Amino acid sequence: MSKKGIAILGATGSIGTQALDVVRAFPNDFEAIVLTCGSNAELLIKQALEFKPKAVVLTDTTQLATVKEALKRQDTAVLCGEEGLVEVVQYEEVKVVLNAIVGSAGLKPTVKAIECRKDIALANKETLVVAGELIMDLVQQYGVSMLPVDSEHSAIFQCLVGEAHNPIEKIYVTASGGPFRGKKTGELLQVTKAEALKHPNWAMGAKITIDSASLMNKGLEVIEAKWLFNLSIDQVDVIVHPQSIVHSLVQFKDGSMKAQMGVPDMKLPIQYALTYPARFENSFERFNFMDYPTLNFEKPDMDTFRNLALAYDALRAGGNKCCVLNAANEVVVDAFLKDKIGFLQMSDVIEATLNKMEFIAHPTLDDYLETDRVTRLITSEIIKD
Repeated sequence: MSKKGIAILGATGSIGTQALDVVRAFPNDFEAIVLTCGSNAELLIKQALEFKPKAVVLTDTTQLATVKEALKRQDTAVLCGEEGLVEVVQYEEVKVVLNAIVGSAGLKPTVKAIECRKDIALANKETLVVAGELIMDLVQQYGVSMLPVDSEHSAIFQCLVGEAHNPIEKIYVTASGGPFRGKKTGELLQVTKAEALKHPNWAMGAKITIDSASLMNKGLEVIEAKWLFNLSIDQVDVIVHPQSIVHSLVQFKDGSMKAQMGVPDMKLPIQYALTYPARFENSFERFNFMDYPTLNFEKPDMDTFRNLALAYDALRAGGNKCCVLNAANEVVVDAFLKDKIGFLQMSDVIEATLNKMEFIAHPTLDDYLETDRVTRLITSEIIKD
């Protein structure tokens, strides 16, 4: 059996490096055809020398010469920018595009990959947040598979295997609650980025870790789940589960529930997306009930962590509102990480941006891209004010 060719967009990030661990563990089954990164040229070079891909893409063009020099003796093309990302997903050898790019930058290469009939292993939730209706219409039109990599959506996907004819009553997306679970508004006024970056369970990149602390990550996952599983807004609930063992649950129309459980480790959902519908034997850590004699569940505090409420509101409004939400959030998280605004101010700025942006009821791809661009400008201006 021939190897499955994988394009890993965001190869140097948390998801990308773990995806390469899976490729490394199954060298007879997978081949890394494409590796891309933002600015971590040093790690990209190291990965390219090991996996010998057909091409690498660096979106930070300032380091392009460094990468080309390091790989000049390799049979690996070195491309750059958004154009490079769009080009490499079209390679004939690529069968699955694992999109682990952070933010809305993952949208264009996903669209092109679907149009080229590549299956998508999606870790870039922003693709569906920004343009969920458009993306899922394209998935249906071109007959490709959209395989979720986020632990929560992978859990729901796994619970639905064999249940195609059984209607879903509700899904529950679980949340750890992040480092500030249980705290009230007054306690969050002076929190620092160092405190916000200390996630209790998961090792992730800075942006997604801040999103987890503010519960925006859960809001984005609610939006993603609505589109992935063709649900109404009222069918998607969030429940706080501090141990991060139950990764999400599905409740069917007869009241029965399925949950997918495991240790908080992204390798399993990454592997399942790449091997689906098969399950490959591995040496990953196994869950032991005796290590977790008690599992807790709580209602999320949407009054304190307003980002989750803003995400539900944007999803109800439809149109380009979720695109605005996502772009504004990317700007405020960057500002928070640069000590330009406080933790609670992020929600204030996002809400102000949502109120200022023009509403488009039925956006095209160009409308989404323009909404994203203008939102970033307006959000930046609000922060300056």
